[in-house]
Amino acid sequence: MPKLLSKLIQPWYPATALGLERGVASMVQLEGGRKGVFTLRRAASITLSDSLITPGFDDPNIADLSQLAEALNELGTSAGLLRQRKWSVSLPEATMRTLILTMENQTGSKSEADEVLKWKMERGFGAPLDELSISNESLPRDSQGRERYLAVGIRLSVLAEYESVFAVLGWRAGLILPRHLGEARWLTGNGSTGDSLLLTAHDDGFTAAIFRDREPLILRTVVCEPEEREDEFYRLLLFYRDRRAAEVEGAAQPLTKLLVVGRGFGKERASEIASETLGSHIHVLGPEDLGLQLPASDLRFDSIAAPAGLATLHWS
Repeated sequence: MPKLLSKLIQPWYPATALGLERGVASMVQLEGGRKGVFTLRRAASITLSDSLITPGFDDPNIADLSQLAEALNELGTSAGLLRQRKWSVSLPEATMRTLILTMENQTGSKSEADEVLKWKMERGFGAPLDELSISNESLPRDSQGRERYLAVGIRLSVLAEYESVFAVLGWRAGLILPRHLGEARWLTGNGSTGDSLLLTAHDDGFTAAIFRDREPLILRTVVCEPEEREDEFYRLLLFYRDRRAAEVEGAAQPLTKLLVVGRGFGKERASEIASETLGSHIHVLGPEDLGLQLPASDLRFDSIAAPAGLATLHWS
């Protein structure tokens, strides 16, 4: 079974990655340059039927396994990567769940701490743990000294669907993550410091993740109607502003960087809302700021941000 996320070992990740979403699949192979600059060696996207992948945590995702395998075979041929066998994969937001778990009270023993963590994960994921594939890792303690963990989960039945498709093609997915964690690599993989914000829009709303010195600080997946997105984003920023105000002065550099990915949020509008709410200029990052050189073509950064972010792990 593929690892979802792990720092327990130092795995080798390929420079190739696949991104799957409702209606589209994208494939990239990166070439690493000097000083953290990457170029696309190969890349392609293909349009899928909207009904072929229906992202969801509790329900089957793939309507026709053989049809998706055929589409990915076509995509691999188009990208010149059909013979590639090892992949990192980003899945749709709704397919997986990501939690930041905080241990409110000090536990007496490791076994007690493990039980509390399992209880929190079961509540957070909303499913029995024996029905899930979960990976978790510890995060830096919060400002009150409490232990924190990042947990990523997917139902075993849903994971098996995607693995079945990859098996038909002879592919092995060594790393499978939700879309936002692939995109987050552009904020956390370049040694940046201070606070930065990822805003990724999807069919059901958006996911917002604030990182502090490359570690997740706040993570929210908001399910809402398109016309409610701006108000919900504003509420999230207020929460961050209040949390920052309660911290020791000078604890971290203020949030100045914003990465907006996906349809549903205008980049300039998101920057305007963030700047007005936080009282400082928020710079919207583009591929050139992130160290990715895109060719002069119709290929959009939004369509490859997640798989390309995973591909950068090859050099980490």
